[in-house]
Amino acid sequence: MAGFVPNGRQYVLLLLLLCGFGVVLFRLVTLQVWQAAELSVKADRQHRKTVSLEGARGTIVDRHGKVLAMNVEVPSAFGVPTTLDSPTKTARMLAPVLHVRSEELERKLRQERSFVWLARKLDPEQGRRLERLSIDGVGVVMEGRRFYPKGPFLSHVLGFAGMDGEGLEGIEHRYESYLRGEKRMMVLQRDALGRSVFPTDLTERSPTPGHNLALTIDEVIQYITERELEDAVTRAQAKSGTMIVLDPRTGAVLAMAVSPRFDPNVVSNLSPDRWRNKALTDAYEPGSTLKAVMAAAAIEERVVKPNTMVFGELGRMTIANTVIHDHEKLGWVSFAQVIQKSSNIGAAKIGMALGEQRLHRYLQAFGFGQKTEIDLPGEGAGLVKSLKDWGRRSVASISMGQEIGVTPIQMVSAIAALANEGVLMKPYVVSEIQSSEGQLLKRVSPQVRRRAVSPETAHAMTKVLEGVVTDGTGAKAAIPGFRVAGKTGTAQKIDPRTGSYSASRFVTSFAGYVPAENPRLAMIVVIDEPQGDAWGGTVAAPVFSRVGEQVLSYLGVGSQEPVTLAMAL
Repeated sequence: MAGFVPNGRQYVLLLLLLCGFGVVLFRLVTLQVWQAAELSVKADRQHRKTVSLEGARGTIVDRHGKVLAMNVEVPSAFGVPTTLDSPTKTARMLAPVLHVRSEELERKLRQERSFVWLARKLDPEQGRRLERLSIDGVGVVMEGRRFYPKGPFLSHVLGFAGMDGEGLEGIEHRYESYLRGEKRMMVLQRDALGRSVFPTDLTERSPTPGHNLALTIDEVIQYITERELEDAVTRAQAKSGTMIVLDPRTGAVLAMAVSPRFDPNVVSNLSPDRWRNKALTDAYEPGSTLKAVMAAAAIEERVVKPNTMVFGELGRMTIANTVIHDHEKLGWVSFAQVIQKSSNIGAAKIGMALGEQRLHRYLQAFGFGQKTEIDLPGEGAGLVKSLKDWGRRSVASISMGQEIGVTPIQMVSAIAALANEGVLMKPYVVSEIQSSEGQLLKRVSPQVRRRAVSPETAHAMTKVLEGVVTDGTGAKAAIPGFRVAGKTGTAQKIDPRTGSYSASRFVTSFAGYVPAENPRLAMIVVIDEPQGDAWGGTVAAPVFSRVGEQVLSYLGVGSQEPVTLAMAL
């Protein structure tokens, strides 16, 4: 052996052994040194499963910091089916606590999955009962649930969030990217057979909460608006109602109410129609409120002056083989009286003198047929037909508020333009975006859309619209001690069965502003299908008066006219 000298074959075998050993050594070095981190991650993934939970959503407050929407931590129940011995027994134990049928729970617990939700966003007492049961393979984790502390208050503006915390309607949907927080991760370990065991870590990292929103809405003004609107809808036995309160100088929405309301905390059994924000989505024929826009266009184009005389045809006139009626048999009246007495014939004559080209142009200038771009979802553009689709009677019809569809937000924005010296503002509901720590991230500034008419025309129209309240159809919109400018509207609805105007279904409205010479509030009231005495001046105007009086008092706006107070002696 001492003198052993390997032959050629043995040299080759030795060389192969050395090469093999070198390859193994190289692989070991690679795994232990160069790829150690990567392999550790892969191994960790094989033995861990993560489940994402929504992060804390931002808070929504009114202009004074009053909380309107917030997050609360509530228990959710989950199961790990791979660890259960008896899904049937477990389901029967859980059913009375979770208020879920045992068959449904058993179906979930028999799934070949490492994690299943059994019931989410439970009441705290349900969570406590579940923990007391201490069932193997079933656990409780805390999740954030969206909570609206004032229930139905401001519901159509706020909207609501879904089970997974995503905004589905209203501000919650429109500002989802700001309100949404970073997701949390729940980590489950897997055993050697790949079966999930209970979570070992519920907060793998500290997620950042969503941003907070401050609204232009004033809680007190919103409360007054909702209360008076609800009362009016109930008394009139109406189908629904809408009211909007704007600051005409900025376009800030101080209140936006729709009746009937809904509770955003409980929406599972409601139809979409119930939570639709009719202030933005539903177009209606405005009737005589649109005469204010037509009149402003006529003054701006020097077609008329406030004292121009118009013959009322004694209440009956034929245009394009169609008879137009007035509720009064008017003879010669001034242009101002045409608006104050809401003469359809007078409005039709002035509109025809203005002409279709100019009328169409001013409808667009005041924002009709286009979205206001308010920062809420679902807004409609209304309906202004293309000029090529106008018929022989269209100018007359549109001048008195027919053959056109407007939304309440469009109509109040147009009226607010007259209050704002002819300048049309963009309405908005969010004033500030803040971080979860309160740092200001964005402040929303008022935006001018365009000038609709000159300041001189706006001032002239204010005088005319004041006359609607002092000497015309809007007397019940008067507010003691203040000068009110506005216009009534009563429009027949189309009967879907006949395609013609209904004799019994109306939309009544009043749109205006106060104080007339230094407007602080622009408001619209729309009551859909009131019963009985269905006129804008009798149904909608009183709501304007009651809301306006209370809000002006709340804002500390002094009256412009002397008021005699009776003193108790």
